[in-house]
Amino acid sequence: MGILTRFKDIMSSNINALLDKAEDPEKMIDQCLRNLNSDLGKVKSETAAIMAEEQRAKRSLDECNEEILKMQSYAMKALEANNEADARKFLEQKTSYSSRQPGLQEAYDLAKTNAAHMRQMHDKLVKDINELESRKDMIKGKIAVAKTQERINKMGSSVVNANNSMASFEKYEEMADKALDRANAMAELNRSSSDQNIDDLMKKYASDTSIDDELAALKANLGK
Repeated sequence: MGILTRFKDIMSSNINALLDKAEDPEKMIDQCLRNLNSDLGKVKSETAAIMAEEQRAKRSLDECNEEILKMQSYAMKALEANNEADARKFLEQKTSYSSRQPGLQEAYDLAKTNAAHMRQMHDKLVKDINELESRKDMIKGKIAVAKTQERINKMGSSVVNANNSMASFEKYEEMADKALDRANAMAELNRSSSDQNIDDLMKKYASDTSIDDELAALKANLGK
């Protein structure tokens, strides 16, 4: 692709937009600088060549215009000397130069436009490079801070996960405590029921001696 065909893309390029689209802005900064410096070298070379072409086209146009004026002047002098034949020759030569003049003018206008475009491109590239160089450290610093913030965010997520795990652990511990309490209560109930059954069984086979004891006490008081 010729440098002139890239003129529109280069002139419309926006460094900030390029950085916004980049997946890795830090690498993109260095790559942009390399690309811009490479383009700048090409632009300088092309600009010098096109400016030389502009000067050559202008020189050809100026020479043609000078010849036209010169032939006009000689034709007038020939007529003043009453030499119409010579005047005619000078006018014929003037006509030849005049026929070439529009083409030379068009070539010069085009070369002038191209040179102006190249100078614009050169100035914009220099401006972009200077801007990017001046902002490079600041941008890289922001990127470093952003990466640090991302690591902190990840650590914060780990803390949240740990808190959730701790809450789950406490929930399961509470469930275990309840299960243990239920088991202990059931064991206590089983023991109470067993003791009660033994007591009832002993009463079944034990005789009631309270009346006999009381009767014996009364007889003793009566001396019987």
